[in-house]
Amino acid sequence: MGGPRRLLMVATVVALTAGGACAADDELSTPRPTVPTTTPVTDESESADRTRQDPQPPDAPQAGIREADSDIGSSTADVGGIVTSTGDEPAVGEPAVATTEVATATPELADLDPPPVTTRPDGNMFAADVSLQAVLTLAEPIDMAVAPGDDLVWIAERAGRVLRADIDRGEVVETILDISAETQAGGERGLLGIAVTDRWLFANFTDVDGSSRVDAFERSGTGIGEVRRTILTQDQPYRNHNGGDLALGPDGLLYVAFGDGGSGGDPLNAGQDPNTWLGSILRIEPTPDGIEPYRIPADNPFAAGGSDAGAGRPEIFLTGVRNPWRMSFDRITGDLWIADVGQDRYEEVTVLLAANGGGLGANLGWRLREGLHRYAGDKPPGHADPVWEYGRDEGCSVTGGYVYRGRAIADLHGAYVFGDFCTSRLWGVQFGSNEVLFRDFNVDVPGGALASFGEDAHGELYTLSLNGTIARIVAR
Repeated sequence: MGGPRRLLMVATVVALTAGGACAADDELSTPRPTVPTTTPVTDESESADRTRQDPQPPDAPQAGIREADSDIGSSTADVGGIVTSTGDEPAVGEPAVATTEVATATPELADLDPPPVTTRPDGNMFAADVSLQAVLTLAEPIDMAVAPGDDLVWIAERAGRVLRADIDRGEVVETILDISAETQAGGERGLLGIAVTDRWLFANFTDVDGSSRVDAFERSGTGIGEVRRTILTQDQPYRNHNGGDLALGPDGLLYVAFGDGGSGGDPLNAGQDPNTWLGSILRIEPTPDGIEPYRIPADNPFAAGGSDAGAGRPEIFLTGVRNPWRMSFDRITGDLWIADVGQDRYEEVTVLLAANGGGLGANLGWRLREGLHRYAGDKPPGHADPVWEYGRDEGCSVTGGYVYRGRAIADLHGAYVFGDFCTSRLWGVQFGSNEVLFRDFNVDVPGGALASFGEDAHGELYTLSLNGTIARIVAR
């Protein structure tokens, strides 16, 4: 990223129209912002669907990995989205057949014990003086989750373990889950994401054959009991772009991120094909102890009775992603943030406002678009522009984070904190009046290899290095 810089690009743009349109494409060398706007609605039923949800924290905020390891044993090496060869022919497998039962009522949120919701105004991230304090060292930490009813955090290691850790004391209390015999960590494979409710631990991992699986493990006290059930399976045609993130939304539903299946340039056109889960984010209501493993929310865009019924897989919530790493919900507003790793030129961050349905039915554009630019075509219907993009002169593989809602750093409140796997520096994005603000905090992540961010029950944030170090963001 060149030399250290305390403050990068503060870009001002004119107010946007209701479509969220951006300026005409050109090849700027610096990131361009897009200010998110609330889409006006005129129909009462549509308005009811898009009404902002009551601010409340999600069941268990999550965090994630990146994409920068070459595919060992494959002729395709996609390092941070830079493809050195695309000679492999896709060995395409059909996605697993899943239930199409439609949920007719929104499930209640899991029984939580969150901190009180704050309504204080956002701070000024440029006044925030922050640093990173190492708190724990593990073997390739890849995700962190809050388990309702447990004061400690649960941390996933890519090799297949989930550990219960006391962050304040800097020690692991116990191993909760070990599926290391069922996965192979390497490249972009392994245990990739976890989410926890009051009853279940959900784990997203690639099995020994390379297929993606989401399994549910019933909780027993602060650990795991004997009940286990597979919720989803997805064949992976290549070794990369598995996605792997899990997030529990303010609606109590489980969001599952799948990349486009791999190789380079999306040879399967998965991002624009709603008949595959690849290149999509799913939304389901898990029912691990039911007849079927999950139910489909009735308002999913391709659910039976939906506006586009029959045109796509009913589990899909949104389409057009390449390798989302990662996604998170703002625990106050309910807005959905997605960081999507780019192909050759641009990394992108998108926010989908809860007031606009949180991204329901959106198309993030891949492979037609890369960031704010044309890749293979024009903008598709329902397209959502990123709010921030950056080029390869600034990094190689975006690592998504969280909107800071903690209490320790007042000036950071309301800023989306994220980074890049290769540069491993702490960055922030915040919205002003008709402008998107960006800041480089001039802080290097301990251990480098910024694979993930974590959020604890109080909204404090952590960085997870694939080299082992977990660090807390603190006031300097």
